Amino acid sequence: MKFSLIISTLGRPADVLEFIRTIEAQTCRDFELIIVDQNDDDVLANAVRTLSPAFPLKYRHVPGVRGASRGRNLGFELAVGDYVCFPDDDCLYPPRVLDDALALFAKKGVDIVCGRAADETGRDINGRYEPQAQPVTTANVFSTQIEWMLFFTRSAFEGVSGFDEDVGVGASTLWQANEGQDIVLRMLASGYRGWYDPALYAHHPELNVFSPDARMRRKARGYARGMGYVLGRHGYSLGYFARYVVRSAGGAVLSCLRLNFPRALYYLHVTAGRIEGYLCGRRSSVPLAKGGDVFLEPEQAA
Repeated sequence: MKFSLIISTLGRPADVLEFIRTIEAQTCRDFELIIVDQNDDDVLANAVRTLSPAFPLKYRHVPGVRGASRGRNLGFELAVGDYVCFPDDDCLYPPRVLDDALALFAKKGVDIVCGRAADETGRDINGRYEPQAQPVTTANVFSTQIEWMLFFTRSAFEGVSGFDEDVGVGASTLWQANEGQDIVLRMLASGYRGWYDPALYAHHPELNVFSPDARMRRKARGYARGMGYVLGRHGYSLGYFARYVVRSAGGAVLSCLRLNFPRALYYLHVTAGRIEGYLCGRRSSVPLAKGGDVFLEPEQAA
């Protein structure tokens, strides 16, 4: 078995079923799909029982378990593939993604292959990505990947004991993103090598950062905390970190000048979250208590 695809899911049964339907079109046929269902109900479980896909499908129901990183690690316990990847429960893989990733492993002799998020036209979404193919290093790890377009050799994933379950969406901490950068940095520190190619991409709903509502701003705060925490815990310098603070703070200023105050609030949340996470990561201390915010929106502070 070449590939094990592991989806950790909560609250998106229709999206998971769409992924199962579209993954049938992969030109690489040597893969298995493992679904880790964190839903408390049986909606997805009942739907999966009716399926007869042309590939091995494994299902694990873990109601009450939360956290994408925890779910992925649980799914890996069932995996038998030589390579592993972790699609989001609402992403879609183009037909050649697995074959293209496999070709990069063979051509570059690496342990990690990274791609990007794009819309149907190939335009970057949900992040900033390097325009040229290149080795993955500590200097570019935040611009050469997104979690659901990371492919690992089995030995590399096992070599760092999988994802840190305290980092990532749904974790019990405040660090709600960048579990991908964290695991890749741990792999690089252990001597594993990675390669990024912008020609390798897949699709995902685009986050609305142009007119974000309060929910999106709170989500951005959690994601930013995750980024700051990973930067801090891995020893990135204050100068390196400052570029990300300046970028988001500058976004807040520009949004104010354009009278887009919801977007300005969004960037203030990003700025504050990055600072909170970085300070805690540098101290390697107990995470901030929920509610220990540097900046609160009026509706949250009330």
